[in-house]
Amino acid sequence: QVQLVESGGGLGQPGGSLRLACVASRSICTIYAMGWYRQAPGKQRELVAQITSDKTNAADSVKGRFTISRDNAKNAVYLQMNSLKPEDTAVYYCNARLLVAAGTNDYWGQGTQVTVSS
Repeated sequence: QVQLVESGGGLGQPGGSLRLACVASRSICTIYAMGWYRQAPGKQRELVAQITSDKTNAADSVKGRFTISRDNAKNAVYLQMNSLKPEDTAVYYCNARLLVAAGTNDYWGQGTQVTVSS
């Protein structure tokens, strides 16, 4: 199992930046993939960006604006969000995906609110 604690949400201005952090309760080197998802009111949760030991991927809607990174020594994953847009407003969730015999198990943080508004 793994516990995830997010921080860094809040109010950002259009065109501005915010940085989210997620700290895991175990070494992220033992975790198959770490990612950020978001859920806006009335919408389904969607993948924002994901990182494994050797690659990253991001949703088309955030490519060129958001960057996911990891610090193995701190068991942390970050989401740098630049050029914010009002449509980025959502609750952002950190995700850890572990490989198990039957497939994968997903673990979630409590979520952090990001609001983009002038």
